[in-house]
Amino acid sequence: MKSLHTALTLVLLSLGTVAFAQSDAQESFDKMKTLAGSWEGKVTTVPQQPDIDGKPMKVVLRVTSMGHTLMHEATGADRPDDPITMFVVDGDRLLLTHYCDADNRPRMVGKMSPDGKTVEFEFLDVSGNLQYGHMQHAVFTFLDTNHHIEDWTFVVEKKQGPMPVHAHFDLQRTN
Repeated sequence: MKSLHTALTLVLLSLGTVAFAQSDAQESFDKMKTLAGSWEGKVTTVPQQPDIDGKPMKVVLRVTSMGHTLMHEATGADRPDDPITMFVVDGDRLLLTHYCDADNRPRMVGKMSPDGKTVEFEFLDVSGNLQYGHMQHAVFTFLDTNHHIEDWTFVVEKKQGPMPVHAHFDLQRTN
C-alpha cells in the first residue's frame, strides 16, 4: 500500500510540473500576442550588413488560428522577401518556426524572463537548405505597449567556423 501511495504522489507531482510548464509556455505566448499590430523602425546589424543596416523595417504581427498562432511578417526597404515567423504553444513549449528567405526553417523554444520583460528563443533544430546560413536565436524585449525590440541572430557557416550576424530592430507601434 505504501508503494501505491508513493506512486500516486509521484504521478500527482509530475502532473503539477507539466501543468506549470504548460502555463509558463502559455504565459509566454500570451505576452507575445500583446505585440499584435503594425510596427516600424530601423535595423542595426553587427557586423554591418549594408543591404539592411540603418534601413527602415516594417513588422506586422497577427493573431490567427482562433488565437492559437501568432504570425510575424517582416519587410524591409528594397528587399523582395518577407520572412514569416510563426509562434505556437506545443505541449509545454512555446515554439517559433522561422520560414526564412534563405530557404530553411529553424525552430526555437521560447521562455519568458522572470521579470516578464523579455521572451528569449533558443535554437532547437533546422530543416531545409543550410547553404546560406540560418536563424539561431531571437529575443523580444517589451519596453511598453507601443515600443519593443527584437534581436535576431543569423549564423553563416564560414571556413573559419560559424559567423553570427546580429540584427537589432527598434520598433514603434503604428497601429
